[in-house]
Amino acid sequence: MVSSHRRLRTGGLYVAALLGSAAAVFPYLYMVLQSLAPWDEVERVIWPSRLTLRSYVWLFTGGETGLARPWLRALFNSFLVSGADTLAMVAFGAMVGYALSRIRFRGARWIESFLMFHMFYPAIILIIPTFLIIRYLGLYDTYLAMILPKAVSVWAIFMYTTFFRSMPEELLDAARVDGAGEWTVVTRILLPMSTTLTTVVALVLFMERWTELLWDLLAVKSYKYMTLNVLLATMKGPYGIYPGPLYAASVVLTLPVVILFLLFSRRFFSGFHYIFR
Repeated sequence: MVSSHRRLRTGGLYVAALLGSAAAVFPYLYMVLQSLAPWDEVERVIWPSRLTLRSYVWLFTGGETGLARPWLRALFNSFLVSGADTLAMVAFGAMVGYALSRIRFRGARWIESFLMFHMFYPAIILIIPTFLIIRYLGLYDTYLAMILPKAVSVWAIFMYTTFFRSMPEELLDAARVDGAGEWTVVTRILLPMSTTLTTVVALVLFMERWTELLWDLLAVKSYKYMTLNVLLATMKGPYGIYPGPLYAASVVLTLPVVILFLLFSRRFFSGFHYIFR
């Protein structure tokens, strides 16, 4: 009787997991199918009768309206902005995390408390002051306008502070006795020991920055600097009657994140297991 109930419960969990997975995957599958569907079938059928690349060709060649959009440049801009910010956030997080966890100075506890408070502070409140500062500095509609305000991640600082604090002090003292300076201790000892953490932090921050829309929409107005997200948000007017290219643009926007996740999924999961163990 007990065994029967257990099998029934296990079967129910499997069914729930399958239904949940199908519900999560279906929107992405639908988006891909619509991007490959003939135009007379887009948003009319779920499974198209045949697959075609017409939407992608139309998207990257300017279409039939003559309103060409710099999609390849926007893709490059997204990689540039997301890559630069991710690199800056990881480097700054490691440096500040080391200072807060291993260097004794007056006010360290206050700084750490302020950073903790900032983690729970609604960032959208600061978006207008940040925009005014960027405009005052003459950086509006430039790459720096998108990169600088997002170059620091309090979450990354918190993660590195916690990780570095768990390292044995004797290890760092031995390196200092051998003549290693603080920079060497961070770059040659602590960072190589934190590759799992760095992988998780970098992936999460890159995906978060890649999908950023609101700030990038405010910070630039020229097609020259627009990221893929912003360019997709401007697809209206004549483009609005071409749903196939809209789906194709959404797939192009999603694809790099999916590829990165698949490439580093093993490290990603092992990193999370390490963090939450």
